[in-house]
Amino acid sequence: MGHHSVPNNPITGIPDHVEKATLEGKNKYVAFWFFLGGETTLFASLFGTYIGLHNSGAKEGLRSYDIFEMGLVFIMTMLLLTSSLTSVLAMMAMKRNDVKKMKLWLIITLLLGLGFLSGEIYEFNHYYHIGHTFTSSAFGSAFYTLVGFHGAHVLFGLLWISTLLIRNWNRGITVVNAPKYYVSSLYWHFIDVVWVFIFSVVYLMGMVK
Repeated sequence: MGHHSVPNNPITGIPDHVEKATLEGKNKYVAFWFFLGGETTLFASLFGTYIGLHNSGAKEGLRSYDIFEMGLVFIMTMLLLTSSLTSVLAMMAMKRNDVKKMKLWLIITLLLGLGFLSGEIYEFNHYYHIGHTFTSSAFGSAFYTLVGFHGAHVLFGLLWISTLLIRNWNRGITVVNAPKYYVSSLYWHFIDVVWVFIFSVVYLMGMVK
């Protein structure tokens, strides 16, 4: 199916469901769900490892309920959940062919994601200075592997969305770039869902003595 064979919606000026209007777009969408399946399995393994090693070998006074900065973690959670909402608003604007609104909401998504990442860096730095490090205990290793791996995914998501914005800044919404925006948005939602599990399993359960 050629890019120009897809009829445009007379109101928006772009095809309905522009992100899946071509075979290429549909293939990207399907392939991404296979990718997420692998990612889910990987994170499930890290969660299992963390649960198994939770507080294992932790030094006295460095138990999770003594060191976790729940106020900061709550703020980080709100930032990331809000960024998921702004990502949805960006995709809604894309489907209306409102390029300016889409770019605005994506930039806000990036800023919220940067806020989350900054909070995580501050959190890790704080833990490091009180002796909770990657090599301090099995608990430390499991914690930094799981939470740090998620942080790396957030960084990748920020770079992905930023690259799309830079490459397509002066272009309209097309059947070529719409699937790329849409898939990056799905990836961002996946990151947010994983964080909800981290917040629950690592932080909330970690506060139980």
